[in-house]
Amino acid sequence: MTDNTASDILRIAVAQLNPTVGDVAGNLAKAREARADAARQGADIVLFTELFLAGYPPEDLVLKPAFLKACERAAQDFAGDTADGGPGFIIGTPLKRKSGTHNSIIFADGGKILAERYKLDLPNYGEFDEKRVFQAGPEIQGPVNFRGVRLGIPICEDIWGEVGVCETLAESGAEILLVPNGSPYYRGKVDVRHQIVIRQVIECGLPIIYANQLGGQDELIFDGASFAIGSDKTLAFQMSQFEETVNVTTWKRRAAAGAKNANNSEGWVCSEGPMSKIPEKEEADYRACMLGLRDYVNKNGFRNVVLGLSGGIDSAICAALAVDALGEERLRAVMMPYRYTSKDSLKDAEDCARALGCRYDIVPIFEPVDGFLHTLTQLFEGTKQGITEENLQSRARGTILMAISNKFGSMVVTTGNKSEMSVGYATLYGDMNGGFNPIKDLYKMQVYALARWRNTHVPPGALGPSGEVIPNNIIDKAPSAELRENQTDQDSLPPYPVLDDILECLVENEMGVDEIVARGHDRATVTRIEHLLYIAEYKRRQAAPGVKITKKNFGRDRRYPITNRFRDGG
Repeated sequence: MTDNTASDILRIAVAQLNPTVGDVAGNLAKAREARADAARQGADIVLFTELFLAGYPPEDLVLKPAFLKACERAAQDFAGDTADGGPGFIIGTPLKRKSGTHNSIIFADGGKILAERYKLDLPNYGEFDEKRVFQAGPEIQGPVNFRGVRLGIPICEDIWGEVGVCETLAESGAEILLVPNGSPYYRGKVDVRHQIVIRQVIECGLPIIYANQLGGQDELIFDGASFAIGSDKTLAFQMSQFEETVNVTTWKRRAAAGAKNANNSEGWVCSEGPMSKIPEKEEADYRACMLGLRDYVNKNGFRNVVLGLSGGIDSAICAALAVDALGEERLRAVMMPYRYTSKDSLKDAEDCARALGCRYDIVPIFEPVDGFLHTLTQLFEGTKQGITEENLQSRARGTILMAISNKFGSMVVTTGNKSEMSVGYATLYGDMNGGFNPIKDLYKMQVYALARWRNTHVPPGALGPSGEVIPNNIIDKAPSAELRENQTDQDSLPPYPVLDDILECLVENEMGVDEIVARGHDRATVTRIEHLLYIAEYKRRQAAPGVKITKKNFGRDRRYPITNRFRDGG
């Protein structure tokens, strides 16, 4: 349908879906299914998310000509579907044109592509690296005419930066702005997005619909939570977070105070749309970790996962996340005791596995560790026992887990938290072995907070049981690697509340030593933690990917040199 007669009612479907990077055929099938769903709900047009046909972010895939051709063929095929008289659509795809390769959208209706629009403001910070593979659109392009309604279509960063795209579209006659996004999750991100859009509404005077991608893509989690802000700067609708859905929203054209755009023409008001509740911080973080683990395992084709269940808090919450994400039948938990493993740890690990309902195996490591020690006797003669011998325990466990992985095709879930990864309290080729780490970006105290939350809540979509799934004894006891007699983490580290605050100052906030000391921390402790943070960079470069939760995770956001002699003298 291409009738340009103006309508006073427009039903806009927002497709908050979970594409897979590189699966062009699968993403096209998902888009077709969503359009059919939207048609059944009476939609006039469907708004998909940024680079949906490619999956986001496609990174260097867009440098491959065959990939670009596959995406364009899919876009053309999908546009042909609109000859059925059903909903038109706006969908993201990379397009190679004379002006370069662009992060683009196509607008289709009546059986053909009616317009293309190219992203102007390419983000190049934190997790984004778009200037490396895309060229910015050559100019701000005006609104498109959809059945008598002029729609402005800025793309993601175009509304985050200072380019002035929204204001220019309003001046060009746009009546509503429809924005496809690929905005990754971090704690508190929903409020940040709302404020960005409100700022743009103030500038342009138009309602803005913000459609956001859902799903895990390596470290990044796209949390959905699509929404709209009306021209009166209030929340017009709010879609759910961490859930795949197609919602149809109804917009009515009317002349009313506070509902007029920059051209003083009739304004559009949302009369019907969802108003979902956004989860609080512990629930949001837990669901982000759960979604990230589920998508990494499923999108990469693993049948099941295995992890070392030590009786400690980190492996316990990873086990809970695995069962919630994948189901009890897809997790194998392995306790690997040595002579320093306490009876409490043996009981706690078994109780945790029983509460979760997953398979639980005990594989003692006495023989392999003692075999290593015996083999190295002559080489180590005359030296004192210490960390080297302790790490043999961790490396024996890592080898066993990798053997199980190789034999049964199970992905190893690694379980180190951000506190440990920051200061290097993890063993290369030992407890760092694994394919994915769901708690990689959670500090130790955040791990405890999520464990307590999970014991009293079952998140939506979780496949695990209700009730206490992490025994309270695991939460209450002093954390220990149990690599020697009576060892606790606090033998060589400050208490975790202190450590975590120092690390957050150093990592997330890039604060100097003097600033951190001014918060009440001991100077010698701060300088020691800073030193440990720097020298552990080489380990983090070899770590498994893991879910991004904070504003600055290791890898995508924080990229420090391994060879680095800088220290803040304070």
